[in-house]
Amino acid sequence: MRCVIARFPFDLTKSGVLESMKGVKPEPITGESVIIGRRHYPVKQVGQIVTRQDPRDFSAGEVVRAMAKLGFTCGAVPKAAPARVEDPYQHASALLGDAVTV
Repeated sequence: MRCVIARFPFDLTKSGVLESMKGVKPEPITGESVIIGRRHYPVKQVGQIVTRQDPRDFSAGEVVRAMAKLGFTCGAVPKAAPARVEDPYQHASALLGDAVTV
């Protein structure tokens, strides 16, 4: 598939991207990500490796569009669910039993 990233045309294939990313350790993800194989990669890292360009030269959106057209799953980092804060009095009450008689 022909795509333009940072004003340069590239002929990318799914197998070519898989081959380029083989053996590459994913960097920590802070924004958009791409799932390649079983790993989640930051889109900027994928764009840098596939295009051999400086990540400052292209946007994450350009790489997301190209990877999505090739059939890769792209998206934002899932946010962790907020931790459930339990009231200490409710916790103590549950440990003692709801109905306490003296």
